Parts: sequence; structure tokens; C-alpha cells
Amino acid sequence: MRAKLRFSWLLLLLLINFLNANYLFNDHLISPKAANVIENIAKELNDKTSINAYLIATNDKIKRGVSVYDYIKKYNSNLKKPYVAIVFAPNSKRMHIIASNKELLNSLDKDKILDYAIKIIASKDSNSLQSKYDVGLVQAFSEMADEIAKAKGVELKNTIKERGTWVLKIVNSLIIIGSLIVIWIYFISPIFRKRAK
Repeated sequence: MRAKLRFSWLLLLLLINFLNANYLFNDHLISPKAANVIENIAKELNDKTSINAYLIATNDKIKRGVSVYDYIKKYNSNLKKPYVAIVFAPNSKRMHIIASNKELLNSLDKDKILDYAIKIIASKDSNSLQSKYDVGLVQAFSEMADEIAKAKGVELKNTIKERGTWVLKIVNSLIIIGSLIVIWIYFISPIFRKRAK
């Protein structure tokens, strides 16, 4: 009974924290646990650099021809400058990094940051889409925060870059091994079978 009560309190605290998010706009695409990690990273980054980092994870469909900067005008009243944000809109197959000024945007390796998320989200494995969104977006957000902090000469404790790169290495290894198995089964193995006959 006590364990159930403790679990209920923990779930309630996570939910309250999730509902009171300052740096995350989430259409139920990532879990409360991942949301909590993002909030902690963003808060520490803001405390140490005065830069706001946001994650906008939306189910909205962004029409073709509409820029992400135009789309995020609906969040303008909630975005405090200076800011940088990852916008993730899976229903539009779009993922971008935007910033309130060019200098801040140019200080980031956007391709590297987005690669953290894309490799995990696009991987073909048995993990749920929810898990992929959680891991991929937290990884990308963490990398973005680390890059901003490094440019400002500070170090963040809540980021997971050090602990998280092994996840990407494992995913990459699984993709390579899977590809080799497919090549063996469909291309190389039939050649050996024909020769054996």
C-alpha cells in the first residue's frame, strides 16, 4: 500500500512538473519523464547563460511553403528572448532549429544536433515511437544546450551528452549489423547455395 502511495505521489509530482513546463510545448509526443529532463537542462542553461532553450513538439501540420518562423508566431507570447528552439512536427515530417537572432543560430552545428534525433527516431527497431521520440529529442536538446554553454564558456551538469553518445553508437551498430545480415541473407547466401548445388 505504501509503495502504491509513493508511486502515486511521484506520478503526481511528475505530472505537475509536466503541466508547469516553461521550456517545453508538447502535444503529448514525449513522456513526462523526458519532459522533466528537458525542463532541467533548459533551466540550468538559462541560469548560467541567460539564454532560453525550447522544445516545440507539435502534432500540427505545417503547410508546405509556410516557414517554421511563421508557424511559431503562435508561441511568441511564451518565448522569451534570446532564445533557441527545436521545432519537431512529425505529421509534417519537419524538424528545425530556430533562434531569435542569427548570431545565436550560427553558433550551433544544426546538422549535428538534429542528427542525434533523426538517427534514433528513424531507426527501424522494436522500440516504440514514444521511446524513440523521448530518447531522440532529449539527445538533440542536450547537445544543443551543451553547444550553447560551451560557446558561453560554462559547463552544464544536467545534460546527457557524455552518457548519451553510447546510445547513438549502439543504434548505429545495430543498423550496420542489420544491414549486413540483410545483405548476407538476400545476396551472398543464395550465391553459396547455387554453388553448392
